[in-house]
Amino acid sequence: MSDHAPDPLMLAKAETLTEALPYIQKYVGKTFVVKYGGHAMGDPDRAEDFAEDIVLLKAIGINPVVVHGGGPQIGTMLKRLGIQSSFVDGLRVTDAATAEVAEMVLAGAINKEIASWIGRAGGTAVGISGKDANLVTVRKLTRTTRDPDSAIEREVDLGFVGEPIDIKRQIIDVMTSSGVIPVIAPIAMGEDGHTYNVNADTMAGAVAGAIGAARLMLLTDVPGVLSKDKKLLTDLDPGRIEALIADGTISGGMIPKLETCLAAVKAGVEAAVILDGRVPHGLLLEIFTRQGAGTLVRA
Repeated sequence: MSDHAPDPLMLAKAETLTEALPYIQKYVGKTFVVKYGGHAMGDPDRAEDFAEDIVLLKAIGINPVVVHGGGPQIGTMLKRLGIQSSFVDGLRVTDAATAEVAEMVLAGAINKEIASWIGRAGGTAVGISGKDANLVTVRKLTRTTRDPDSAIEREVDLGFVGEPIDIKRQIIDVMTSSGVIPVIAPIAMGEDGHTYNVNADTMAGAVAGAIGAARLMLLTDVPGVLSKDKKLLTDLDPGRIEALIADGTISGGMIPKLETCLAAVKAGVEAAVILDGRVPHGLLLEIFTRQGAGTLVRA
């Protein structure tokens, strides 16, 4: 027997692996849809962490499907081209010129960049958009806003912004069963033949529901849903979410994220999680540790 005591750091690593074991056994063969976006995308170190996490999931037998956003990058390109844009309830009003830029940025530069990061980390990723092989069909999204003074509701035209109505899951199934990690840009064809920009959270939720994912993971720029005293709320269900929206704890951009989570679990996804994409390896902490790292939403 060795006289040397094991290195505490090495011991901690071994214990981490044993803690992960039941979760690995539980999720092998399952599909996870991961929405990657926000400002974490602009940080090369975080991007590297993200790619390694995705490759690790694939290596242990979980099938990750990545859906990405790119709002800040679209904004930068629009500014460079001198194209004005506005927002309604967090959704970009998309005219023909903006739709063209969104497709160029999302389905072009960002999509291929994420696929190449995963490739560098040792995975096999293929970047596609919702338009490829008619993967996603959308209809024009309509939004109503209420005037705070008169309480009159009016319909807002968001332009070329779509919501998914049909997803050909067999395309994703073929890719994942061939060892490929799909990286999907939220650009899709409408029933009317026009190209539409789709909110990345909405796209990820629709894909997760269509393919019967075990988890929908929304990586964002906040730790998750916070209580009024700024503590992370780790477990939520529809009733609790409704109460927290009613008392103002949940507001602003978090509401559509939670609506996406609720729609996904209603469509059969086991659970949806909102977590901080800026935390190194936050994805692994959420999946493989007892305490998790974000807000879990179940039906």
